[in-house]
Amino acid sequence: MPTLHKHTSQILLHILFWMLFIFVSLFLFSDYYWHDNPFLQYLSILVILVYANHFILLPFFVKNRLYILYVFVFAAISFLATQLYCNVFAQCGCSIMKCLSDYLWQTLVPLIFFSFIWMLYRFLDEQAEVEQIKKEHTEMELKFLKSQINPHVLFNNLNTIYSYTLEKPNEAANLILMLSDNLKHVLYESNAETISLEKEIQFIDNYMKFQKLRTEGTKQIQYSKNIDAFHHKIAPLLLITIIENAFKHSTLNSNISIAINVENSILECICENDFNKGKVSENDFKIGLLNLEKRLKLIYKDKYDFKIDKAERFKVYLKLNLE
Repeated sequence: MPTLHKHTSQILLHILFWMLFIFVSLFLFSDYYWHDNPFLQYLSILVILVYANHFILLPFFVKNRLYILYVFVFAAISFLATQLYCNVFAQCGCSIMKCLSDYLWQTLVPLIFFSFIWMLYRFLDEQAEVEQIKKEHTEMELKFLKSQINPHVLFNNLNTIYSYTLEKPNEAANLILMLSDNLKHVLYESNAETISLEKEIQFIDNYMKFQKLRTEGTKQIQYSKNIDAFHHKIAPLLLITIIENAFKHSTLNSNISIAINVENSILECICENDFNKGKVSENDFKIGLLNLEKRLKLIYKDKYDFKIDKAERFKVYLKLNLE
């Protein structure tokens, strides 16, 4: 809760309560002349008690968790203040019980009301602090998870460029330009919470060009996409984790199939690859995909579907609601 808004709302509550409380009290004691009205004379004492409780007693006892002791202090203050009102200001000459039954409410009502207001705003402040801590933790975790993705993209592209500088130096310059676009996306654009779907797909297209060049003659790649609209927003670097995993763990002379479809604000990414069960353990797949699932839980919560099938082929299915 913003500080200015909190203080403003508190001041308004205090003013409105005192106006209503004074009006009701004066109405009940209309038989007195104003200058002889015992309530008006007692009001200054009551205000001191209320704000001493609000600014001193409540913070002290709650901070030290002396709740039972506070109840006794609260009861003692209410009793003594009521007796003071009866015997000094109203001079009713009534018994203790009669005094409590007739006048205790005038002390209890403001004390209880402002105690409740103090605890309410304290609770709201604590909730706001908890939410802020959760938000900061989530942001830190997302940054950590993304930092684990970025080096993989960079190193794979650098390896491709290195091999081309040795085998096909004339084509290396074009690859460097492609790498520049990839780096711009990873280092700058991916820092945003969400980016345009168009930029993310361009990044995937660029990455796929690298992979087709790098795996030429060793792997068969089928890459398809069917996107009805590019105006959607998506968290950056989600799809690349699935696609990189397929290239990293696929076998030589194998098939890799990647399909990205977007229809009616629903994105589906299906990635399949052959893998050698004898040489590749399940742990080899876990780090990247587990990090991906953590990001999905943090960002999309119940707006995604993520499945892994390790049968004859390794298949990863991701469905996102982009709305």
